[in-house]
Amino acid sequence: MSGVVLLSTFDFRLSTFNSRLMLLLNRHEVERLLDLDRLIEALGPAMAELSAGRVSMPARNLTLVRERGGLLAAMPVYLALARTLSTKLVSVFPENEARGVPSHQAVILVFDAETGSPRALMDGTLITATRTAAGSALSARLLARPDAHVLLIAGTGVQARAHATAIPRVRPIREIRVVGRNPQKAARLAAEITQEQGIKAFGCEAVEQTFAGADIICAATHAVAPVVKGAWLQPGTHVTSVGLNPEGREVDAEAVCKALVVVETREAALAPNVGGSNDLKWPIRDGVMSADHIHAEIGELISGAKPGRTSAEQVTLYKSVGVAVQDAVAAHLVLEAAEKQGVGREVEVS
Repeated sequence: MSGVVLLSTFDFRLSTFNSRLMLLLNRHEVERLLDLDRLIEALGPAMAELSAGRVSMPARNLTLVRERGGLLAAMPVYLALARTLSTKLVSVFPENEARGVPSHQAVILVFDAETGSPRALMDGTLITATRTAAGSALSARLLARPDAHVLLIAGTGVQARAHATAIPRVRPIREIRVVGRNPQKAARLAAEITQEQGIKAFGCEAVEQTFAGADIICAATHAVAPVVKGAWLQPGTHVTSVGLNPEGREVDAEAVCKALVVVETREAALAPNVGGSNDLKWPIRDGVMSADHIHAEIGELISGAKPGRTSAEQVTLYKSVGVAVQDAVAAHLVLEAAEKQGVGREVEVS
């Protein structure tokens, strides 16, 4: 699949608007407006633009809340291809799951790229989950075997559910296995996936036998110790890892070393402190591999600058840390749909 084909699927036109008014969109409106299939398609050209150096996207700025193990991140970006200027503010508080509150919460502010005027403020929590899963689905489209039909999801939170929705859009998934620390939560999520997706899903233990036969593995956890182990990966497996693990990692060094590794950007994946991925940084720190083991950015696969899977037996790994350009693409699609459908409330801001 070429970047040219994907570019032709995304309409980047902007509608006219009153620069004195800002549109407000809540979570339910965002959920109704965001088309997952369009988002998966639209991420391709945007990631190719990012890898080509045509996106202005500084490293995220983090404020840590150490006593809660939480953080607040600011993620600005300008995507010239879509003439989209936006920033996301996202908080990540892993302890929230025990409180029944989402661990990731966010808002996205979109500005007019011509004047800098605030244009829309929308809930970003659902966008964060959906664009992350859409990125994983794009990686599966590019790297998973075409006949992949068994999906294993490590995690039971919002991201786990989002991946159960997104991955079957790009591969013929017939069975989903859900593993988590809490067997009851895993079984409950599996039952809900079966009901919502019409795909047989099972709650399972995170043991080697559960991983046997899994064609695609999606890890979405806050684990400290690895939940995806190289010894458990069979030939031909595609792994996506999206968890935030500031105190640990969810994929062990053996899995990383045996895989063809693809990231969003090398800079983001290897960023210092909690901004990057311990899954990659720790094996480099320990001398197990070098940074050159990162094969490609996903945008380089889209553009054809780097090849993807080269054999049916190859193990592939997409490590995601989340990049602002993906939020910008999703917000653009939501705003475009809101304007066409007359959804949201306008407030005067100047």
